[in-house]
Amino acid sequence: MSDTVFLELAVDLAWQARRAGNRPFGSAVVDPAGTLVATGLNTAVTSGDVTGHSETNAVRAALAQAGTPATGIPLAGHTLYSSTEPCIMCTGALYLAGISRVVYALRSAELDRLSGPNPGVRMLPFSLDAALQAGDGLTVSEYVPLAAAREVHLDCRKDPS
Repeated sequence: MSDTVFLELAVDLAWQARRAGNRPFGSAVVDPAGTLVATGLNTAVTSGDVTGHSETNAVRAALAQAGTPATGIPLAGHTLYSSTEPCIMCTGALYLAGISRVVYALRSAELDRLSGPNPGVRMLPFSLDAALQAGDGLTVSEYVPLAAAREVHLDCRKDPS
């Protein structure tokens, strides 16, 4: 399957998160063979868990299936597809889990422009690329713009409550 197919799935998951009362973010983890192994949607609002981002939820689900590999890098070779550029917290989780590639459909700077100011949401101004460049080079990112990734955020404040 192509990157676009998995990004479209991530956006569909973002719509599910939005309909459930959460911020609209979705993610999918795909193994090296191109098989979907886990998905995640943002659950931070409804669960009350500030770490309940779509990326961390997808990584938790993928790790549960992966078990403990001999390499110590459980998701080496896997790709995470995200509807939006992962935040610094999620980037750290992806890096530590060994995700090799991160593909996203909406840049965080554009999300900020779409969502507008919201004093109830705190964000650290670090880009995914800048964070990954500080690492060992084993995790790379790719931006593949997708109009649907913007649409899920239209008329949606950063905090749905």
